Amino acid sequence: MPAGRPSQKTRSPFAARVHALREQARLSQIEVAAKLGITQQSYAMWERRDVALSVAQMEQLAALFGVPATAFFTAELAEPARQPGPAGRARKTFDALAELSRSEQARVLDLVEPLVRVMQNERAEKAAKASRRSAAA
Repeated sequence: MPAGRPSQKTRSPFAARVHALREQARLSQIEVAAKLGITQQSYAMWERRDVALSVAQMEQLAALFGVPATAFFTAELAEPARQPGPAGRARKTFDALAELSRSEQARVLDLVEPLVRVMQNERAEKAAKASRRSAAA
């Protein structure tokens, strides 16, 4: 379920493509705007109507979504690549998490993020030990 207020106007074809690509990338407008170095309000306009973007902005946007710049001008958007086989337990859990309210998501993430950091640190320590052992040999 998309967050925020729905648009009162029909999107232009360009804006619809930008919106669809952002949705496929599972990013929020705030996340995209931050990565582009612009405000969320400016980016929201890109999803509402035709805007005059510089070549650099088009290239940056295309790189962010992992598509060629021509994807903004094609008649049809390609379906996102699907992973083979059934969805894993983590994917199913995080898809369910996305359906929760933002405050509920924050509560879950407050529990999960520290555990992920611990696991990442353990992995880094194991890699460092293995590196030291191979250097000593």
